[in-house]
Amino acid sequence: MGLKEQLVADYKEAMKDKDTLRKNTVNMVRAAIKQHEVDQRVELEDDADIVRIIKKQVKMRADALEDFAKAGRDDMVEGYKKEIEILQSYLPEEMSAEQIKEKVIEVAEKMGIEGGMKNMGVLMKAAMAELKDAADGSAVNKAVKDFLSGK
Repeated sequence: MGLKEQLVADYKEAMKDKDTLRKNTVNMVRAAIKQHEVDQRVELEDDADIVRIIKKQVKMRADALEDFAKAGRDDMVEGYKKEIEILQSYLPEEMSAEQIKEKVIEVAEKMGIEGGMKNMGVLMKAAMAELKDAADGSAVNKAVKDFLSGK
């Protein structure tokens, strides 16, 4: 069962269980997928594309979480934390910082990059192409900076 079908099944299950938060969260993701399909005039079948949309939704909520915390909106903070938790259940396991570091070193060795921040763009592009959806961009960025600065 693909991710798209899993979302439909979970939506139905949440309706049966009267789990409003899960139902609304899953429905929101399905709407984001549908919006992407309409905007791009494509039919998303590949789970990797759907994972990117879900990651984008998680990031949006994480950014909003900070704003709600600053504003003292504890009710919204709790709701968004639960939504993020639900969304992350659909995402594949991400690589650890150590695994990312090893992969960056491997990519740098393939390309013959020894160090120096002038190589940041080249190495970052190559590392992100290699790691795709397996790692968060900010974690890859940190690993690349650490490698280039000799840490």
